[in-house]
Amino acid sequence: MDNDIKEACKIMQEGGLILYPTDTIWGIGCDATNELAVKRVYEIKKRIDSKALIVLVDSPAKIDFYTDHVPDIAWDLVEVADKPLTIVYPNARNLAHNLLAEDGSVGIRITKEPFSHKLCERFRKAIVSTSANISGAPSPRNFSEISQEIKDAVDYIVEYRQNEMTHPSPSSVIKLEEGGIVKILRP
Repeated sequence: MDNDIKEACKIMQEGGLILYPTDTIWGIGCDATNELAVKRVYEIKKRIDSKALIVLVDSPAKIDFYTDHVPDIAWDLVEVADKPLTIVYPNARNLAHNLLAEDGSVGIRITKEPFSHKLCERFRKAIVSTSANISGAPSPRNFSEISQEIKDAVDYIVEYRQNEMTHPSPSSVIKLEEGGIVKILRP
């Protein structure tokens, strides 16, 4: 695991893309502050860039750095979540502009899974996490279901957990809007 983390961090620092296991499904990742790397993610997925990407961080303390204001309800949601939870926050900052939604919001998930947590901790910046598939195609449930086209398009493929055959679910997604409005986007 340590060699994978070291190499993945090196690749992302150089602006490259990785294929890696997360707390949900396998993802395409890159430095969430690098606009050119984010642009490549959209190109690989054949996805329009008006559809926002989410980012992973390793601790609640990092959320404040990437948003102007964290509503109090967010801390409660993070604390009680019993499965991976992505929260969409208004007024994102310190991230590549092309990964944000049109309204300036960003989806952030705190990962607790050992590999992605340690990767975020060591990289010390938010990491893009988007499903490892062409936009519109089914999300691969494990590494063996990732298309060769996706594998060929990234700069580094993490070896850790490639042989697992579990079928994890995507995270729940909740959007927090100004005025304390909470919207469930994906239960």
